[in-house]
Amino acid sequence: MNQPTETSKGYLYALLSFLSWGLLPIFWKGIKMVPAFEILAHRIFWSFLFLLIWILFKKRKEVHNLLLDRKKRNSLFFAGILVSSNWGVYIYAVNSDRIMEASLGYYINPLVSVFLGILLLGEKLDRLKQLALVLASAAVLYFTIDYGRFPYIALYLALSFGFYGLMKKRQGLEAMSALTIETLSLAPLAALFIGYKVLDGSGSLFMHSWQIDTLLLFTGIITTLPLYWFSRGAQKIPLTSIGFMQYITPTIMLILAVMVYKEPFPHEKIIAFGMIWLALGFYSIAMWKNARNSYRSI
Repeated sequence: MNQPTETSKGYLYALLSFLSWGLLPIFWKGIKMVPAFEILAHRIFWSFLFLLIWILFKKRKEVHNLLLDRKKRNSLFFAGILVSSNWGVYIYAVNSDRIMEASLGYYINPLVSVFLGILLLGEKLDRLKQLALVLASAAVLYFTIDYGRFPYIALYLALSFGFYGLMKKRQGLEAMSALTIETLSLAPLAALFIGYKVLDGSGSLFMHSWQIDTLLLFTGIITTLPLYWFSRGAQKIPLTSIGFMQYITPTIMLILAVMVYKEPFPHEKIIAFGMIWLALGFYSIAMWKNARNSYRSI
């Protein structure tokens, strides 16, 4: 009786994380008047502060041990720089009305992870996954030609988060403790930048309304809670289920871009996204077949 309950909780945690990430553009649009780089500084600093409070009550020993391990500490610092750059580009994309391109990046990301697995981890692909990779690559090429410029936002989001995921896989560390060290790598610089902007009178904190100030303070919570929910969900449900569910995020982003923020969605972009969806379909079928074969072999 206990196992179904725990599994149900896992699906709920995972669903909460993917829904939250998909709806984040609404939050960033609410503070659109704040420069993207300043939003990034607030996101880093308040995330670190929120995590620090969490860690003091939950995981103090784990964080202390990570800080004493030079190799792990340096690896986490680099991961922090990488994921922070991903956050910054994502915020810039949303607030410059390029949510659709950001959505494309997160559709491509799982396939980038596959590509990195082949190149760096020696993983093998079956024919369906090979076809998915070719289709996704063709979609990016088509999108680039139609777009008239290189879709650097989409590719950077996909590549940076793909490499971040690779680092997390190799590190194998507890999520919240690791994230605390990651945000620590840039938190002092973020704090100095925020302080300078406030003292200089050019910052956004205390310069707009109390609603904007509140949203800036909440950037830490909306960053860390989805990551916590994701880590809890991943512990309780199959990885294949996580794989299927992760496409909730870019799908919500695409719907917001077209239906809410009225970004143009001509037939050329429909073709590019259609190729991505087809690639994801092949990839998901391959994952399902692998999971079924693994289950039968038990």
